[in-house]
Amino acid sequence: MDIYDVTVIGGGPAGLAAAISASEKGAKVLLIEREERLGGVLKQCIHDGFGLIRFGEKLSGCEYACRYIETIRQTPVEIRTSTFASQINNTKEGFALSLTQRSGYERVFSKTLVLATGCRERTAKQVFIHGTRPAGVLTAGSAQHFINVLGQMPGKNCVILGSGDIGLIMARRLTLEGAKVLGVYEAKSEPSGLSRNIYQCLVDFDIPLHLSHTVTEVHGRERLTGITICAVDEKMQPIPGTEEYIPCDTLILSVGLIPENELSEALGAAISPGTKGPLCDQNCQTTVPGVFCCGNALHVNDLVDYVSESGEKAGLAAADYAAAASVCQQDPPICNVSGDKSSNYVSIEHSSDFAYIVPSRVTAGVKENVPFFFRTKATRGNTTVKVYLGDEEIFRKKYIGLRPPEMEKIEVDFAQIDLRDDLHFVMEVAEHES
Repeated sequence: MDIYDVTVIGGGPAGLAAAISASEKGAKVLLIEREERLGGVLKQCIHDGFGLIRFGEKLSGCEYACRYIETIRQTPVEIRTSTFASQINNTKEGFALSLTQRSGYERVFSKTLVLATGCRERTAKQVFIHGTRPAGVLTAGSAQHFINVLGQMPGKNCVILGSGDIGLIMARRLTLEGAKVLGVYEAKSEPSGLSRNIYQCLVDFDIPLHLSHTVTEVHGRERLTGITICAVDEKMQPIPGTEEYIPCDTLILSVGLIPENELSEALGAAISPGTKGPLCDQNCQTTVPGVFCCGNALHVNDLVDYVSESGEKAGLAAADYAAAASVCQQDPPICNVSGDKSSNYVSIEHSSDFAYIVPSRVTAGVKENVPFFFRTKATRGNTTVKVYLGDEEIFRKKYIGLRPPEMEKIEVDFAQIDLRDDLHFVMEVAEHES
């Protein structure tokens, strides 16, 4: 049985960054990817806007992925594509993995795991759309794959449900390819995508956006022939008498993303109700010692640059954990390994104004700069985010405005702070400050 220090599951941007950073740290690394090619969803993202933070230039998703793929090819990382981790057993010494691939069945052993499995789209079943199951109803990611990878148009007269970023980008893409986008319908009272995508993808192409509206029924047997849309109230419940039939041949769903957390749950990691990904510390380690999580499997990010950043951090931490466990020659959970069960943590608490904060806990006594990512639960104007250690305010940052679709990042330096009590994050309206 081959033995590895770090096994990375997922060959998208987070997994590539994790594998590279762990290898550069001196770890023996195995990268597992279920698809034939590395790159994850970036393979089908031909629009630009990637890499502004990491590389200081606008790249397409394909170009961004290629830079990491070219880098990992120059490392000793072992790469297995078209491979599935069909079973993972947690042992005292590490993790025994059963791999299924074209060449057959294989078992390997790894001291640590990095879960970089990304996220998935919600489907029509998950948003309770009634009707038959005709062809022509597909997610925004599937439509993107049809056009950008397969070179096939999913339809000619399209309606998009949900104003998430992928849906907005596909509204523009379909229009450029000659399709007619009849409208984008959003159940919430405000758009769910980034402001720049609202303007670049809808306003610039005269595509109408209908807020507080949703699709309640699809029509057609073999092929979609139309949909019924309906206005919704503040609780997003359909308002009787507002139904309208719209003839179309394609319905594209952009109704949210969910971290792929099946492996995390199977390994016993605690799941955050806010992110739907595992609870992690500042080193991306889950509540299971030796299991790390990064990228969109941890929480859905706005920018791929932040996905790569968390991948690098998880890879480095996993390599350090594996090295420390090897040195102490004991059961890893009781060794003096950063982030293990013997370490004390301080919890991250927050007011109800936050949708979530990542990380959800920090190692007590840490003396470094720790980045925190958060989303507001509702749109807010001038706001100050404050961080308290007990009753002492240790950090504050002012914002002109906060929106749920836009993830925010703050960095708190604990170099001069004795971090022993739980941290508490609050939002305050700036005008009410003294």
